[in-house]
Amino acid sequence: MLKIYVGNLPPDATLEEVTELFAHHGRVRSIDVAKDIFPVNAGVLALSRWKAMKRVPPISALNGYLLHGNNLKVNQERPRSQRGGRRR
Repeated sequence: MLKIYVGNLPPDATLEEVTELFAHHGRVRSIDVAKDIFPVNAGVLALSRWKAMKRVPPISALNGYLLHGNNLKVNQERPRSQRGGRRR
């Protein structure tokens, strides 16, 4: 299973749209979208059977994809210890 981070999701994008977009690259097992008070929306998708489809990998195919005026940022999800962010 491949876990993918999707950033810069437009606020008006629906779960159905995002699922359909990634379904062309594998079976979407789960999707978790974080919508909060900040204008940047992001989510994590879990794809299975993506290697069996023998197509362009979803990360390279959809990184920069224009959805409702936003260029998506698509990366493989990294373990929490390897993510950037604030240090305490």
